[in-house]
Amino acid sequence: MLPPERSLHVDYPIVVTDHLIAKLATRVELSAADRVAIAALPCKLRTIDQSTYMLREGQRPLRCAFVIDGFAYRQKLTPDGEREIVSILMPGDFIDLQNLFLEESDHDVQALTRITVAEIPIPALREIVAVSPKIATALWIEALVEASIHREWLLNVGRRNAKMRLAHLLCEFSARLRASSLSDADGSYELPMTQEQMGDALGLTPVHVNRVLRALETDGLITRRKRQIGVVDWCALRDAAEFNERYLHLTQTRP
Repeated sequence: MLPPERSLHVDYPIVVTDHLIAKLATRVELSAADRVAIAALPCKLRTIDQSTYMLREGQRPLRCAFVIDGFAYRQKLTPDGEREIVSILMPGDFIDLQNLFLEESDHDVQALTRITVAEIPIPALREIVAVSPKIATALWIEALVEASIHREWLLNVGRRNAKMRLAHLLCEFSARLRASSLSDADGSYELPMTQEQMGDALGLTPVHVNRVLRALETDGLITRRKRQIGVVDWCALRDAAEFNERYLHLTQTRP
């Protein structure tokens, strides 16, 4: 069972489905009928406090959630409680799209910050997928892009050194937030992760994360002010990380 949640439930405004339409329209060219069908989805807007579990391993999922605001993360736990953060979920991401056809969750999802999501009952999404090939294609692309990001994270933890791993994570945040117009005009952004959480995503200790952040700052690649990250030299940071944003498929749009 999930722990009690301090969350606000309200009927959704039309702007919620506008977010969904805008997201799926970046993947395929939607017809007027597709847009009407998406707008008719029975969404529920839900705001969830930081650190709240949104999905637990072994839970039978009933809804798919779409991030409107805030951040979450997927994690896997070992039997003795050791944690590996396996992906970060940002505004515009589906949290549990894979559970559209899977009967049981195989990982946990936890709110990284206070987060607002639009929840859609799984039967409603299954129905819209069955009648609209374009919407089905858009959701399939979303799942494929998420798999691509997982492959890059596996490479990052398995084959890059500590400095490259951390630089790569900072580059990914910068690229994804910039593509969603969520970074500042100068490209800076607030990093929502603690050093402990970054360590759990990169296979490093918090002390090692702090040391590498200082090194990137000393090298003139980034600036730090509390959790605000400024990218001083994008090309140098990208080179230090061996970062190529191809795996994010940010321009993936199919007419």
